[in-house]
Amino acid sequence: MIPQAFDYHAPGTIPEAIGLLKKYGDAAKIISGGHSLLPMMKFRLATPEHLIDINNIQGLNHIDIRDGEIHIGALVREAEIEHSDILAKYYPIFSDVTKQIADPQVRNRGTVGGNLAHGDAANDHPAVMLALNATIIITGEGGKRAVPIDEFFFGFYQTAIAEDEILTEIQIPLPPARTGSAYHKEERKVGDYATAGVAVKITLNEDGICTAAGIALTNVNATPLRAVRSENALLGKPINDETIALAARYASEDCSPSDDLRGSAEYKKHIVGVLVKRMIQKAKSRI
Repeated sequence: MIPQAFDYHAPGTIPEAIGLLKKYGDAAKIISGGHSLLPMMKFRLATPEHLIDINNIQGLNHIDIRDGEIHIGALVREAEIEHSDILAKYYPIFSDVTKQIADPQVRNRGTVGGNLAHGDAANDHPAVMLALNATIIITGEGGKRAVPIDEFFFGFYQTAIAEDEILTEIQIPLPPARTGSAYHKEERKVGDYATAGVAVKITLNEDGICTAAGIALTNVNATPLRAVRSENALLGKPINDETIALAARYASEDCSPSDDLRGSAEYKKHIVGVLVKRMIQKAKSRI
């Protein structure tokens, strides 16, 4: 299908982009990679009258380390995430996730900021950012504000970004020693949305006791879901068959998938349990 007619804007600065957002309000949409927005426009599920392309704005495509955190600009492409030496060193989970996003053509254009700003629980980065306790930096007319990832997603396609604001950066704490991370999604075919997906990050002390845990789920809830009971099942305990099985059972019980072409809700819950076990074991093996 063909999108409805719209006006195209290509601001060169963040203030210019924010000015356009304020001017056109809910009739405007930000576009970066376009792989989430453009298909919705073609199906007339989104009908913006103004597209604001932020690709000409400088300073939004960095991956660096500052003040004990990894800083990722909103315009960093998925392919850059996949091949980043910094992310590979500290968080191999990013190599896991980007390789499972669509295909190379999409990864060469799609951005991490757009993946998050779209607010879709079926996207892969939201669960990863939940597991890693990321902070989202949002910029508006009054400057920047930091939003913890647990406060970023409000509902179906709803985020903390206001109409006159732009997601500009993601900040992730550097992991302590003896930390491992992993992500996998079950999909019907390569490049499909997840039937279910699981992101895990764990930290163990020298005695093998879990001192920190992040577990989050993809596409089995109206919003990206942190598996709180599963995290708590690991904390203060050794990562063994018993604790892993308990974490998997809690995640399976606490998610709320729907029946669709990818499977029944019961099947998806089962997949969640299986993936939680496997990703905890994989994360542990990477410590």
